[in-house]
Amino acid sequence: MDENVVIEEKTAVPERVVVREKSAAPKPAKAPLLAGILSFLFPFGVGPFYNGETVKGFIYLVIFAGLVSLQRHGGAQPFAGLLMAGFYLYQIIDSVATANRINRRALAGGAVQEDEVVLAPEAIRSGSIFWGILLMLIGAALLLGNFAVISYRVIFDFWPVVIIVIGVKLIFDYLSGKRS
Repeated sequence: MDENVVIEEKTAVPERVVVREKSAAPKPAKAPLLAGILSFLFPFGVGPFYNGETVKGFIYLVIFAGLVSLQRHGGAQPFAGLLMAGFYLYQIIDSVATANRINRRALAGGAVQEDEVVLAPEAIRSGSIFWGILLMLIGAALLLGNFAVISYRVIFDFWPVVIIVIGVKLIFDYLSGKRS
C-alpha cells in the first residue's frame, strides 16, 4: 500500500469510508484568461482539460454533443437553443472560476493538498427512489423521441410536468418531515 494514502473509519457512520490522499506536488498555476478563451473557442470540454479536470472535460464533451444533436430536431426549438446557449456560457464561467480556484490554492502554499473522496455517499442511501425513477422516465421519453415512436414536439410540450412533479415531491418531503 502507498504510504501517502490514509484510510480512516468514521465512527458516527460505520459504513462510510473516507480516503484522503496527500500529494506532495500541487497543481501548477493556471491562467484564467487562457481557460476562458479555450472554453470560448472550443466549448466541448477544452477548458476543463486545460485545468487538469479530465472527467469534467469528458462530461462536457458528452453534454455538448447531445445538445448539438438536439439542434437538428425542429420540434426542440427554441428550448434546445436556449439550453445550448446556457451551457456555452456556463462552461466558460466554470473554467475561469476553476483556474482561479487552482491559483488560490497554489498561492496559499498548497505544499500538501488534501483531496477528500467519499466512497459511499449518503445520498445513495437516502431511501428514496424518486430521482432515479424520474431520470429514467425522462431518458425513456427522449429515447422514444429518438426512434420516432413519439414526437419531440409532444415531449417538449409537456416538459413543465417535470417541474410540477418535482414540486409535489418537495412538498411531500416537507410535510412528511414535519410529521416525524
